Amino acid sequence: MSPAGQPEPSVLVAVDGRTGRLTLNRPRALNALDHTMVGLIDEALTAWEHDPAVHAVVLTGAGERGLCAGGDIRAVHDDARDGDGTAAAAFWYDEYHLNARIARYPKPYVAVMDGIVMGGGVGVSAHGGVRIVTERSRIAMPETSIGFVPDVGGTYLLSRAPGELGTHLALTGAHFGAGDAVLCGLADHHVPSAALGALLDDLTALPVADALARHVQPPPEGELTARREWIDTCYRADTVEEIVSRLLAHGDPAAKEAAETLLSKSPTALKVTLAAMRRARRLATLEEVLDQEYRVSCHALAAPDLVEGVRAQIIDKDRNPHWSPARLDDVTDADVERYFAPLAPRELGLSRPGPTPEGTA
Repeated sequence: MSPAGQPEPSVLVAVDGRTGRLTLNRPRALNALDHTMVGLIDEALTAWEHDPAVHAVVLTGAGERGLCAGGDIRAVHDDARDGDGTAAAAFWYDEYHLNARIARYPKPYVAVMDGIVMGGGVGVSAHGGVRIVTERSRIAMPETSIGFVPDVGGTYLLSRAPGELGTHLALTGAHFGAGDAVLCGLADHHVPSAALGALLDDLTALPVADALARHVQPPPEGELTARREWIDTCYRADTVEEIVSRLLAHGDPAAKEAAETLLSKSPTALKVTLAAMRRARRLATLEEVLDQEYRVSCHALAAPDLVEGVRAQIIDKDRNPHWSPARLDDVTDADVERYFAPLAPRELGLSRPGPTPEGTA
């Protein structure tokens, strides 16, 4: 509780020496990101952008478990099931604009990606200019497990990973650690978790590069380099069905496990994710990809798998979703194409000027 007896804000905002400090402060919810938090972060970035006393922004998460477990998907579920989708669309509108702002922020934006960092947590960290992972980092874009598609610029980041590593991570939702985060371009530096306190102290008094030089160490070896051969061979296929077929035929036990993982995910989400990744690879800017992701996310609100996936994984926790359609073969090209249809007049508008959706102006 705050000194006045009121609950603490969901984002703690403070200036400490040379740094503006942002602390995601919902530790019981593993700092899951909601609309209020997006607004608080954006307000702080506005205040600090031209403040000569603030030389860098530092993002951390409260508690011991991690930076952020993702967006407040329960609220999205409730709006998709019981509402008209406008609240979820308004949240994503502001969240994706924040993701783009972080990527273009004129001062060093230091994201401490310690512990669990998933979904929306990736969006507020991995677009920063200085991304720090630790041996405790567990990063993922697990959206296909809930009948959704990687967003918050995730398809931009993963589509630019070496070879088909990003395709594997986007489709399976697999967790990965510090070494693989650096390999795939989602992180820049590894700092042992035991040194984070000293690093944060040094950032208050030193330029970012000087503070990092005191604490950065080579990251622990990841798992993906050793798996690169079968990942590239299997995931360069043009369809999810062919990817699964190649994984099953490859012979590596890890490839077979990946195939079994894919077969547990939403067939629609898998096909839309593959299409989104291939399209993102051809788009030049993060803003263009976020515009695409916003269309996909908003169209997902009207599809059954998002509500069913959140129910099975997060609300009822029976881990037994009933996808519709239930088979990859039953998801047509036309079904996939609908997710990329324009939303006018309520486009995200990052890559070109456009009106805001209702309720966000």
